[in-house]
Amino acid sequence: MATTPGFLTDWPWKSLGCFKHVLLAPWAIPKTYEFITGNGGGERDLSTFLIFPFLIWRMIHNQLWISFSRYRTAKGTTRIVDRGIEFDQVDREAGWDDQIVFNGLLFYIGAMSLTGATHLPLWRLDGVVITVLLHAGPVEFLYYWLHRALHHHFLYSRYHSHHHSSIATEPITSVIHPFAEHIAYFTLFAIPMLTTILTGTASIVSFAGYITYIDLMNNMGHCNFELVPASLFSAFPPLKLLLYTPTYHSLHHTQFRTNYSLFMPLYDHLYATADESTDDLHERSLNRGDESPDVVHLTHLTTPESVYRLRLGFAYLAASPDAADGRLRLLHRLLWPVTLWTMGLTWLYGRAAFVLERHRFGDVRLQTWALPKYRIQYAMQWQKEAINSLIEDAIVEAEGKGVKVLTLGLLNQGEELNGYGEIYVRKNPGLRTKLVDGSSLAVAVVLNSIPKGTTQVAIRGTPALFKVASALAQSLCQRGLQVVVPTKKEYDRLRQSFGTTSHANLLLSKAHSTKVWLVGEGLSEEEQKQAGKGTLFIPFSQFPPKKLREDCFYHTTPALTAPKSLENVDSCEVI
Repeated sequence: MATTPGFLTDWPWKSLGCFKHVLLAPWAIPKTYEFITGNGGGERDLSTFLIFPFLIWRMIHNQLWISFSRYRTAKGTTRIVDRGIEFDQVDREAGWDDQIVFNGLLFYIGAMSLTGATHLPLWRLDGVVITVLLHAGPVEFLYYWLHRALHHHFLYSRYHSHHHSSIATEPITSVIHPFAEHIAYFTLFAIPMLTTILTGTASIVSFAGYITYIDLMNNMGHCNFELVPASLFSAFPPLKLLLYTPTYHSLHHTQFRTNYSLFMPLYDHLYATADESTDDLHERSLNRGDESPDVVHLTHLTTPESVYRLRLGFAYLAASPDAADGRLRLLHRLLWPVTLWTMGLTWLYGRAAFVLERHRFGDVRLQTWALPKYRIQYAMQWQKEAINSLIEDAIVEAEGKGVKVLTLGLLNQGEELNGYGEIYVRKNPGLRTKLVDGSSLAVAVVLNSIPKGTTQVAIRGTPALFKVASALAQSLCQRGLQVVVPTKKEYDRLRQSFGTTSHANLLLSKAHSTKVWLVGEGLSEEEQKQAGKGTLFIPFSQFPPKKLREDCFYHTTPALTAPKSLENVDSCEVI
């Protein structure tokens, strides 16, 4: 939102949410029906029929840029601005498809109201030439001066400041403007299209090609990494006046009073608003290598649908914590062919961890790496060797990059898989990177969750996280609390893990009278039903037990509050 929102700031269909796409139905459905059945009277109108498929193409085109940009930003090479996006930016830019809905409505209205706007030929050379000339001339010129006007404090505070809220831009930042601005922009871009319609030179290619060109340049120019090679300008120097770059437009977002041009820097040079540091920043960004992190968190995929919640997937899903939303479940069903395709890719080509996110915590550089393995694969015995090999490769890579600490994500630290990472330490005795499984933190959190005055606790469901259960039992026994376990097997195993430490407070009992239960993932529903009334369940696993009892209390899995100094947090789920 702009600092002081002006007239026509919000989109008219803001209250509709994701149902805004239904606005296209009264136009798209009849035109599609008429074309397929031929019941529209007269010759079938291919150009009007293709409006809706073209809108779908624009959605796909933008999504491809989103995924490509986030992949490259995660890698860190050729990065321009040393900061990332935050939750508020993701939320602000979630409506990037509003302008596609808006354009679609205008295309349909134009096709039904303008003479010569229907039954367009597939191709006309003269119309393409007119479109190119009118864009390079009137459109670029008028946009330059409109853009400068939008930076006047009156219009900037009411409209354009909304766009400039994003310093580290993403491709979709290009279309995040108040509704009034989009009206002005479409009016400019309509000049070539209306001219070709009025002169009878319009074609499907000139329309689709022109809008696709605008989308392409908008998305490219708002990437936070440089991808236009310097050799291109060396081979043809005048191209610097005709083609802007991500670094060129990035300076506009950081300096505000330079580089106003749309796609052609020519007008900035004509009116002396070109930033003098453009060439230097372009060269430095291209030569910028990957950044070596201090800390790496090695995570993994979970369900097949989890790929959509990665930063590489849909932006608004990555910033939404509510996976149980009915609309999201419907979306997952509609996207099952894509889900199946991504699963195939990970199974066939998932041979290395990939950089998913990068953060900063003061002077500490953090990265999240993900293994291309799903939770179901971790349950397959024949996949364990391959997974361990991937984890070891990631550790060796981190060691080579000088990583000081590597933390193992949920399933990457399984006792049956690799003994909480001990297998890698034994295989690499000279390992300088410290492996962390998070068990010490989990123990500390659980210990602080036990009510004061408690004298006896029961431990249930230990197999999946025996290391945590053992540390809890040992610490509680040393504090003088009695620890009750139900089976001889668990009792003997815990005693053995204590070593020389006293285990006098470790008790073997099948009674269920203890009022505080520390529970792991192995807790069965039958055990939970046998607990006494008023029992408090405190989970020491990542997933709390399913709530079955109304007469008992369930402690939620504790979470940590991210400090404000943690930068680049824009995704709720990374596994």
